Amino acid sequence: MKKISLLLSLVACFLATQAQNKLDLSYYLPKNVTYNKNIPTPASIIGHEVGAWHITHDKLVSYMKALAEVSDRVVIEERGKTYEDRPLLLLKITSPKNHENLEVIRRKHIEITENASVDVTNMPIVVYQGFSIHGNEASGSNAALLAAYYLAAAEGKEIDTILENTIILFDPSMNPDGLQRFAYWANTNKSKNINPDPYDREYAEVWPRGRTNHYWFDMNRDWLPVQLPESTSRIKTFHEWLPNILTDHHEMGSNSTFFFQPGIPSRTHPLTPKMNQELTKEIAGYHAKAFDKIGSTYYSEESFDDFYYGKGSTFPDVNGSIGILFEQGSSRGHAQETDNGILTFPFTIRNQFTAILSTIEAADKMRVKILKYQQQFYKNARSNYENNAIVFGDEKDAAKAYHLAEVLKKHKIKIHELKSDFTSGNKKFKKGYSYVVPKNQKNHRLLKAMFDVRKEFKDSLFYDVSAWTFNHAFGVDFIDNASLSRAGNEINDLQFKTGTVGVKSTVGYLMPWNEYYAPKALNAILNKGLRAKVAMKNFKNDNISYDYGTIFIPAQNQKLNDNELYAFLKKIAKENHLDIEGVSTGLNEGIDLGSNNFRALKKQKVAMLVGNGIYGNDAGEIWYLFDQRFDMHITKLDMTYFNRLDISKYTTLIVPNSYGMDKVVVNKLKSWVKNGGTLIGYRNSINWMTNNGLINAKLKKIKRDTIQNVTFENRRNASGAEVIGGAIFDTKIDRSHPVNFGFKNDHLALFRNTTLFVKPDTKSYNNPIKYTNDPLLSGYISKENLKNLKNTVPFKTQRLGRGRVIIFTDNTNFRAFWYGTNKLLMNAVFFSDMM
Repeated sequence: MKKISLLLSLVACFLATQAQNKLDLSYYLPKNVTYNKNIPTPASIIGHEVGAWHITHDKLVSYMKALAEVSDRVVIEERGKTYEDRPLLLLKITSPKNHENLEVIRRKHIEITENASVDVTNMPIVVYQGFSIHGNEASGSNAALLAAYYLAAAEGKEIDTILENTIILFDPSMNPDGLQRFAYWANTNKSKNINPDPYDREYAEVWPRGRTNHYWFDMNRDWLPVQLPESTSRIKTFHEWLPNILTDHHEMGSNSTFFFQPGIPSRTHPLTPKMNQELTKEIAGYHAKAFDKIGSTYYSEESFDDFYYGKGSTFPDVNGSIGILFEQGSSRGHAQETDNGILTFPFTIRNQFTAILSTIEAADKMRVKILKYQQQFYKNARSNYENNAIVFGDEKDAAKAYHLAEVLKKHKIKIHELKSDFTSGNKKFKKGYSYVVPKNQKNHRLLKAMFDVRKEFKDSLFYDVSAWTFNHAFGVDFIDNASLSRAGNEINDLQFKTGTVGVKSTVGYLMPWNEYYAPKALNAILNKGLRAKVAMKNFKNDNISYDYGTIFIPAQNQKLNDNELYAFLKKIAKENHLDIEGVSTGLNEGIDLGSNNFRALKKQKVAMLVGNGIYGNDAGEIWYLFDQRFDMHITKLDMTYFNRLDISKYTTLIVPNSYGMDKVVVNKLKSWVKNGGTLIGYRNSINWMTNNGLINAKLKKIKRDTIQNVTFENRRNASGAEVIGGAIFDTKIDRSHPVNFGFKNDHLALFRNTTLFVKPDTKSYNNPIKYTNDPLLSGYISKENLKNLKNTVPFKTQRLGRGRVIIFTDNTNFRAFWYGTNKLLMNAVFFSDMM
């Protein structure tokens, strides 16, 4: 038996190696097509045939620039840079004649979305093709080499007609940093004799892998929130052109074949028109025909969905476009044994290339029908809400409202300033801190999707989250049906509030903790070596009310003199867009400035566990929050060497979502906490922290829904319905507890995608955040899980020796756009000693 296995392995290795050695363009390109010899082939620029090695981003850029230099069909644009300073490219590919009038064509194309009477019969269709937004799903970007060559070099009447009728917006790498990371891995582990054994190191990419960008974000979830530079560039192009079709090229498990949309019909968002899915299905016929021609197998309508509008294949659907997801079974390297035989990297590239061409063919053949669909979409999307508007804001935090307005502006949604202050219920909306959004505008359907509240669903399974309601995510006060009379001038150039310091003081300065960037300011103050204290109670100074968490910076006994301190705080206030008040007296209504209810704060030195066993997305969101938002150092301690480190210098150690630690790590953490450290654990880390005596969290035993008569075929659907894939829930908070400092309301919306339910403490003051008795705000949750969730707690803290352990069941930093709960983590860092 062993001899047979060895023989099969050797044969497989031989076949894989032969396939690589025989590679040339004829394996990929359509037959009976001639090519312009003046156009360089990929190999002539990158030094190897497509598929022989994984393309590195620098070589990909070189080839795209080389094409643009010699082809009159290709224009290249650098739209920005990644965090690792790699260029974000866009190629505009069309006929030379169209290039002469490209801006005129673009404007005319936008006009059809604004004027239903424009004749589209003779207008070109716009197709956006984007590749490998997950960097380790690399067949897409490697196929982009072939597609760019074909579109630049192919000759004949057929390609001329297609290019005359089509504007192709070509994005060869939507994730340059991730692509480069994965190419390095696959290439450095490649053998001369390609080894398809799935156990080979080549197919076991190390943490954090190339799927994500620099900060370990899944960028295919950022099309709607638009928090990352790669997304910002891409969304700007999208709204400038409003493409009719957008393709998103991915990979999936190695034992799979090829998937193209439509996905499962019942999992389409209700705001997506039915015609969108019908056109997607018609386009799918072109894919099927092309794949049948080359003998590749495929499937459709059996997997994936079109629900969350933050994905590349779904975002277009709420913007009058047709988003199409492609998923290719991945070789994960250069060749791998699978259920379908040896899956070679070139084979995966050829399938992606085939889908690129079948999309362009469908666009050409269905051009007028798709253009008319887009025109009708925007005609229907315009609502009759002549005098209706959305109002959002936070009277004590200009930053959260500003950043939400910033997202709306990126999506070409019109916003207005608030004409004057007003109060609705117990919520005050203040000019400069609030915005008005008319509902009767072109992008009304997108606006509706962003603030969508949905609690009933056709299907209980979701490929991604079931809720993303932006007013909850940003933690702002919100009116859905306000009068448009509240609107002041339209905002064309969004301006951030300027921070100030009132007057110079010989007593001290008060900085409210309500503003989003207050933690960044406090960190800068403490790093300067200045003394600062936090108010444990509310008080008034000079008739100004100050909340729990207000920061007091005394003027006396500081390392800076009065003038230097004033100048420094003015700089801090300006940089962080917040107001700091100089006070003339320490005598307050309530606690005085010399009271012991002002507690001294210390400089924080924060570390975080990363590496194997830690969920990269969760860790990346925390890294991003500290590094990009708050300019705070956070040391990333990798699990491979953590046990060798002296961690005594750190004040706080964060453990992101993780699935277990060995005894040595646990004992090290326990000893460190007992000596005075603060350990903060998220989500699944609660399980092993509880089991190992770091904290006593009483977890509820989950009661599952009892679904009768489930067939074998539907068993996974039944179990999948028990998952909380991502929904939004209401909590009641105790604002006097340090974890809630800075929040002005006594309710807080939390994002949850876990079924960890922690029982509340018998002492009510130990439950500063508690899910309400009717917690569902938006999204899907099963009936039994909703019962499980009611009145449980998402936060718990306990002393351990001289230190403290803090746990959060929910992700307070989800995908960078959950501004509304970021302060919970900052409070845990700065105020743990007060808890």
